[in-house]
Amino acid sequence: METSQSKPEYFLLRPEIEKAYGYSHAVKIGNHIKISGAVSMDDEGNPTAVGDFLQQMKNCYTDLDNILKHFNCTFDDVVKEDVFTTNMPLFLEHAGYRTEIYKTHFPTGSWLGVKELALPELLIEIELDVYKV
Repeated sequence: METSQSKPEYFLLRPEIEKAYGYSHAVKIGNHIKISGAVSMDDEGNPTAVGDFLQQMKNCYTDLDNILKHFNCTFDDVVKEDVFTTNMPLFLEHAGYRTEIYKTHFPTGSWLGVKELALPELLIEIELDVYKV
């Protein structure tokens, strides 16, 4: 049962990088989990799949899946997905890949075209809100 006394549980996927940038990749409070935007990077914080939009998108979902698994969740538990991209036409071209991720239903969310992300090589960032019963 969720109460106002629920203590936040923080999770770091890549602790050194997240501490250097000053964020936590996820926080769980009660049945709610907020997941920071995932990008295509390696464990040293270097961009991966540079210039390959679809592979960057897949890498984002791989990291998000690892975070969900940490909390014993799946993409079925995602209630909101926000996508940030520096190239909306490329995202729209590859958005169908999301049917590989969301098998039972799509979450709510927004698709936002942005001028830039944290590093110039990054083309897409995906953040999630999760509700686990």
